[in-house]
Amino acid sequence: MQTPEQIVVDILKNNGVDIATTLPCDRIKALLPLIEKNIKTIPLTREENGIGICAGVSLGGGRPVMVIQSTGLGNMINALLSLNITYSIPLPIIASWRGVYKESIEAQWPFGKKLPAILEASGIKYTIIGSLDEIGKLDGAIKDSFANTYPHVILISPEVWEGSTCEVPQPLQICIRNFNLIFRGNICEPVMARYDAIKVIAENVADDIIIANLGVPSKELFIINDRALNFYMLGSMGLASSIGLGLSIIQEKHVFVIDGDGSLLMNPNAMISVGDLDPRNLTIIAIDNAAYGSTGNQGTCTLNHVDLELMAKGCGIADTVKVHTGDELRKALEKKAGFIHVIARPGNAKCKEIPLLAKEIRDRFMGALRERSV
Repeated sequence: MQTPEQIVVDILKNNGVDIATTLPCDRIKALLPLIEKNIKTIPLTREENGIGICAGVSLGGGRPVMVIQSTGLGNMINALLSLNITYSIPLPIIASWRGVYKESIEAQWPFGKKLPAILEASGIKYTIIGSLDEIGKLDGAIKDSFANTYPHVILISPEVWEGSTCEVPQPLQICIRNFNLIFRGNICEPVMARYDAIKVIAENVADDIIIANLGVPSKELFIINDRALNFYMLGSMGLASSIGLGLSIIQEKHVFVIDGDGSLLMNPNAMISVGDLDPRNLTIIAIDNAAYGSTGNQGTCTLNHVDLELMAKGCGIADTVKVHTGDELRKALEKKAGFIHVIARPGNAKCKEIPLLAKEIRDRFMGALRERSV
């Protein structure tokens, strides 16, 4: 007789799921390793980062799923609305539903009990699986998400796993390793504005992919060189590099991400995932003007003490470079370095809004990817 965990894995495989992004929960400690044995799995350090990775996988033609504890939905709501629902990007989310059934941890009660109402108010589709008898609902929810191109949350009660005989693996052994990092980073007077840097990028990426950070960076790229292989972000601050990572995993073209200091500081988890997975077809271009450029040039933490290149190295990204001039940036782009730290001066070009709806951006981007892969 199949265990509940094996039933879930079979449903995922039968629906063509090819990437699973996961964060642990005690209630699904037997499910997660079984998923990892059967489906390519990306471990997460924050759920919102997984939203971006899964969006990139989906844009690249993959079929991702998230498997998390329900508490993580609290930091995912804005990303689900401003990315998945705005662009119509599917994502089935299997959430171990805490706070309701035989829950002894008081801190789980407030959010867990209110979660269905929160999802309802947010307009996010959800399905509740309260017992093993209802496990078949998972198949319909996954199909619904992919067919209708929106996120669908599946809340699975801990009751489903009661009595399961699925084996729980032993803890992993620590890998003995050495770290030898010598870093000397000099930040000099910037000579380029972000617009100048983006112009150099647009002139040197050939027919590769560009993911452009939200706000002014996307607008500047649009007026410099609009093309179908540009994916313009309209919201979901902090997820540009996450989306780029997902795209680099699911397809072979090189992905250049135009990111910024404010966004990377909001989601350093993206760099952690990049360092952990070490994709060779991804370049993160961190244009660091020490300011939140799209919201009035308020200063960021890179103004005085934080060095983004050092952060990238600390996250495991080995191939990094710091650049100040257009020529230095061109050489780094030709090399396709993993992380390019561009020192820029603050300031925005005068740009109009991008005259494309989110779904138009998605459709022409995915269409261009399909054309290149034929």
